[in-house]
Amino acid sequence: MARLPRPDLAHVPQHVVQRGNNRMPCFFDDDDRRRYMTVLREASLRHHCSIHAYVLMSNHVHLLASPATPGATASMMQSLGRMYVSTFNARHRRSGTLWEGRYKSRLVDSEAYLLRCYRYIELNPVRAAMVAAPEDYRWSSYNANAAGADDPLIHPHPSYTALGATPDERQRLYRQLVSETLSEDELAEIRIYVQQQRALGSNRFQAMIEAELGRCAHARPAHRPRLAQPADDTRG
Repeated sequence: MARLPRPDLAHVPQHVVQRGNNRMPCFFDDDDRRRYMTVLREASLRHHCSIHAYVLMSNHVHLLASPATPGATASMMQSLGRMYVSTFNARHRRSGTLWEGRYKSRLVDSEAYLLRCYRYIELNPVRAAMVAAPEDYRWSSYNANAAGADDPLIHPHPSYTALGATPDERQRLYRQLVSETLSEDELAEIRIYVQQQRALGSNRFQAMIEAELGRCAHARPAHRPRLAQPADDTRG
């Protein structure tokens, strides 16, 4: 049976997750991470995808991006994959695939749900107990969004800029927002919508997505309990 295309609409934010094959590392050191960041910026500019938030974990990546046209996110990820994997394989004297199949993505409502997704992405290193606070992790967008650090990759979404009238006010309110812990229900909801590649948002948003794409936007309930996960960065 042919796979359904990923849900994709111009200017609707997408939460993208890509994992290393068999949950193996996709970054061995900071040189790998710097190369990935450089290639991601080139691919995002070439394919007109605005990156709002990101985190590079050891064995997976989260991106929050808005494509200017349908298919732009897929083109960006394909370009990124080709350029990064060829360098990674050559540098580490390896061959074959690096990523675990196709990346997963879900559409995100650009209201409260989008800022929840910002927080989910940037708090990954904290949930994985890699750092005590998000500002301590170098390879995420948190310091750009929360402290105004220069990051040429980041293009703030209007939902973020609406937090305050000035950069200082936006950053202060964003830090306050991130300090409010996501509940277990919120974490579970985000994960299931990514896994099933559905549209996370209000009923009105989901109805709009269903009308536009002619497919179900709601996630199916999880019936089986989750297996215990190791205490590393694999769950995010």
